[in-house]
Order: sequence, then C-alpha cells, then structure tokens
Amino acid sequence: MRQLIRNIMIFDGTGGASVSGAVLVEGDHIAAVLHDDAAIDAVDADIVIDGQGGTVMPGMVDAHTHLTWGSSVEKIYHQFILPPDELKVAAWRNARVLLDHGFTSLYSAGALGDQIEPELARAIDAGETPGPRLVPSTLERSPEGEEGVETGDVFNGRGPDAMRAFVAYCAAEGVKSLKLVISGEDALKPGSSGDILYTDDEMAAAGEAARDAGLWIATHAYSPRAIQLALEAGARILYHCSFADDAAIDAMVAKKDEIFYAPGPGVSVAALEASPPPHIDMSSMKASAAERLELEKRLVPRLKARGVRILPGGDYGFPFNPNGRNARDLEHFVTYYGFTPAEALSAATMLGGQLMGLDVGQVKPGYLADLLLIDGDPTQDVRIMQDASAIKMIMLGGRMHKSPLAQPVTA
Repeated sequence: MRQLIRNIMIFDGTGGASVSGAVLVEGDHIAAVLHDDAAIDAVDADIVIDGQGGTVMPGMVDAHTHLTWGSSVEKIYHQFILPPDELKVAAWRNARVLLDHGFTSLYSAGALGDQIEPELARAIDAGETPGPRLVPSTLERSPEGEEGVETGDVFNGRGPDAMRAFVAYCAAEGVKSLKLVISGEDALKPGSSGDILYTDDEMAAAGEAARDAGLWIATHAYSPRAIQLALEAGARILYHCSFADDAAIDAMVAKKDEIFYAPGPGVSVAALEASPPPHIDMSSMKASAAERLELEKRLVPRLKARGVRILPGGDYGFPFNPNGRNARDLEHFVTYYGFTPAEALSAATMLGGQLMGLDVGQVKPGYLADLLLIDGDPTQDVRIMQDASAIKMIMLGGRMHKSPLAQPVTA
C-alpha cells in the first residue's frame, strides 16, 4: 500500500530546519521525501493524507524506559512493587500509553519483574497488543547486601561466574539489554551514590559474556569509578553520571562513537515538584534531585560540546512522575541543558534511532515509517509534544496507530 502525506512541514530528525513537502510511504518503509509540487501531484497513492500544514517528524525514542514502574497518566499506583498479575497489566498498559504519546521505540532500563518485557516485546511484534518497538531488559541487577539501594534482584550470586550465568540466563530469556546497577542511589540511601556495587572482575566478566552473547549493557552509574567500570565493560548506554569528573568526561568522550548517555532529568524535576502526603518522606529524594540537576546543568553541555550522544529518558513510572509524561524531557533539555528545540527533538529521534540499532528516527527514504503528524511546529516550542491531542497521526511501520483520517462509523 502506498500512502502519501502532503501539505506538511517536515522535521527530518537531523536537527535542521523544517521544510515543506510530502512523504510517500510504501508498505512499512518511507519510499520518498518530496519537495517539488509537480512531483508530489504526480504520485499515485492508495491513500492521500492532507496534513493541513502540520509537521511530520519521526516517532520519538525513550532511552530510559521502565514499563514495569507501574504508574501512568491513566492509572497511578501508590505502591512501587505490584503483584505479578497487576505488574503485567501495568506493563502492557504503559507500552500502549507511550505509543499514544508519540514514542514509537523504547530502550528498557530494567524491569521489576522477570520475563515480562521479553514476553511483551514478542506480543507487540506479533500484533497481539499495541506498543512501540522495544529493546527488552530483565530485572535490574544490583548486588546483595546493599540494603536501601537495590532496584532489582540478584538471583545468580556474586563473582565473575555468577555474572556469566546471569548473562546466559538473559540471553535464553530473550533479553536484548542487561541493566547493571553499579552505583548506589542517594535518593534511596543518602550518601550511597559513590558506592561501587560490583567488583572489577564481576564487571569484566559481564562485559565479556554480553559481547559473546550479542547483548547490550545499560548501566546506572553516578561516580567517576562507576562510569569507568561501565566503559571498560563495554556499556552501550550510561545513565545519570551526575558526579563525573574531568577524567570521567574524557573517558566518555574517548568512547563517544560507541556509547550513549541519558542523564534522566525527568525524575529529578518531578521529585522537586512533588507534594507528597505527610506520611511520605521525599526529603532525601528531593535533596538528591536538586544536587543532580545542578551538576548536570554543567556536565551535559560539556559532553554535548565534545560530541557525546545525549538522549532523553527520565525514569518515568513513579506516581509523581508517571509514564506518559516522558516528552517533558524535551523541555528539560531546553530549560536545563541549553539545547534548542530542534536539538532536543533530534536527540529523541535520530540519536534514539541510533541507540535502538534500527533504521528509525529520521524521515529518510529507506527508513521504517515510524512517523508522527503534529498540529503545530515543535521546533519552535517543544512543549507541544507533551499534548497527546496535538499528535494527529501516529504511524508505526506504515500502520496507523492513530489516523488523521475520518474513521468509518460501525453499527
């Protein structure tokens, strides 16, 4: 099937200015990007969509997704750990919610339930449930004996052999990216961000085993030593890195063509905004959030200036920071890190596609037709992406998840 989207501005994902034109989709791929009126008029298409002057752009990518952190804009959970059946329901819901909000690809930063994300990824691929393209993860793995900082479980013990066993388990399960929690977490245990939760030998074993199995590694790393361990293990994406020093920055820059970095401002901003009931003490989380934001306001521009690929994705899924608000990260990139709106959008599209390892994230011939039609110009005001009603079309691989065309009425 050939679908022509015309009367539009096109933001192609590269960060350049939007230009007028049309996009021809054939099957699940973009066949052509046209700018000449005569060429557009000559196209023979099965379906013609009048974009009414809106902006066509690539679907967005969230680089730090927690589908099993249950809360969404549709349902808030006031407990973090859910019963297994409800955890699955929440994950399936959150996948659809994120697609509804324009995220057509997700890179998981770890799950709270084993085997849930590989099962969900298979269900999405089979068309059994709506959701974005998903790089699934397993339980976030943090070592035993660190009470107050664990975000996952260790079920293979300690030592290099245990790490190899964990990687083998993940490969057999269908996981594509391991999540390793290398640093502590000040928001949960004040003063622990400098703690190193793995030995050098454990991280080296994980890196070697992951490479042999063809799996990626995502890392929770705050301190310079944690960053170095992540890099030495061959991590694909590093989260947070708030306390990076000059040497850690240099090390990240040295691997800029191999790594991605997602600072995760969403959870920090939301924690500072939160007004919890009196019996909920968020003081440690708020203090940590304020410190991290101040550090990252200096760190992120330095890394960006030196060519490190910086992506949005901000620990959404807490009751005060629910899934579905993920596009707030774009505004945070502009407000806190000095990105232009077009740069923030490019980080969420072109760079996100590179993280996914797929031909997504650009409006470019040959790329998968993961496209949004926006009522307005997000390159002028990126906050428009937070309004799901402004997203008039959501296309995933040429198939409409949300169509701008009038739908037939059925009896």
